[in-house]
Amino acid sequence: MQQGQIDEFDPQRQELARAYARERRKLLLIELLTSGLYMSIWIFTGLGIRVREAPGAIPGGSLLPTPQPWWLALLLFALAFALPYALLTLPISFISGYTLPHRYGMSTRSRSGWMLDQLKGALLAAFFSVPLLLGLYALIRAHPDGWWLPAALLYSFLSVILTALAPVLLMPIFYKFRPLGSEHSALADRLSALAERSGTRVRGVYTMDLSRRTRAANAALVGIGRTRRIVLGDTLLDEFSAQEVEVVLAHEFGHHLHNDIQLGIIVQSLLNLGLFYLASAALNLAVRRGPLQGNADPAGLPVLFFAMGLLGLVTMPISNAYSRWRERLADDFALRSTGLTDVFASAMTRLANQNLADADPARWVVLLFGTHPPLSQRIARAYAYDAAGKRYSGNENGVPQDPTHTA
Repeated sequence: MQQGQIDEFDPQRQELARAYARERRKLLLIELLTSGLYMSIWIFTGLGIRVREAPGAIPGGSLLPTPQPWWLALLLFALAFALPYALLTLPISFISGYTLPHRYGMSTRSRSGWMLDQLKGALLAAFFSVPLLLGLYALIRAHPDGWWLPAALLYSFLSVILTALAPVLLMPIFYKFRPLGSEHSALADRLSALAERSGTRVRGVYTMDLSRRTRAANAALVGIGRTRRIVLGDTLLDEFSAQEVEVVLAHEFGHHLHNDIQLGIIVQSLLNLGLFYLASAALNLAVRRGPLQGNADPAGLPVLFFAMGLLGLVTMPISNAYSRWRERLADDFALRSTGLTDVFASAMTRLANQNLADADPARWVVLLFGTHPPLSQRIARAYAYDAAGKRYSGNENGVPQDPTHTA
């Protein structure tokens, strides 16, 4: 595959991409409304209080001792709350994760494969959520007014641990990883050299079997410290040239050079402090105005989920704006470190065509949902890049002021 072979967006693919994006946003809206309605019923109809007062209504609850220890009462309530929600949203998950991608030709996953992934995800969620839930309510019981501070700090710390462990413990549950074979030895050497020039120490270059699930291409620099490694989707290796893979990975190295993982941890920790504080305020309000028996009442669990979900939704545009800023900086580094302006534009165009990504979404879509700048802006920014790699000749989005200008 030669450099510059793809130099424009496929009109038919872009039409499909816009339709695909609309369908996904509709499903997201349906899921948000369903979640909000479900939790509102638990909060405002007194359903949570009735379930907490009648553990015998929970399957197997009548066989348990009374009174129950606080941790058992909490887990029973959480099960009664979470299980109907999982069943209620399962059709939405099936449509968004299986039906829709197949309809638009993006998924290669079988129905049984999708179900197996759902089962793995549910087991992982239970494995992590049970101790986290018990730890959270232990903090609430010990510090009814100030629990939000240690809870937010602990949550942030655990996020760092999971980021470090993801490449070696979590991701292999869903994907098979293997070092690049001899047929890609030149590419592995090229990427390792790029990592060295970027000051990024990695533990190797791996490929993962994305093609078992999707036709979309992707690559990433995952892990922290000794677990950091380059991961290339086999769909990227099959469709992208060596130079295109290089500029895609140079973008990822830019995140490392700019300390985006560390900064992201700090930013997310600050957001966590705000979210947990406001969730604590919502719980205190529910205790004052309702029949909850204190902050540690299991019936307050829907209040916590509702408050944190709503606050997370409100702050999402802020988080996304921060993410787009860091992505632009990573693009700048990829252009500076490789000098492959045309190849960068070719790679972004190929990503749009292969991944069925809307290259030029509406402004409101970018502001609300965009974690990356639109691909059309990223390409325009690449072409607006000065050959010396020191400035841009366009506006803040990288669009050239002179439409005839090229790098």
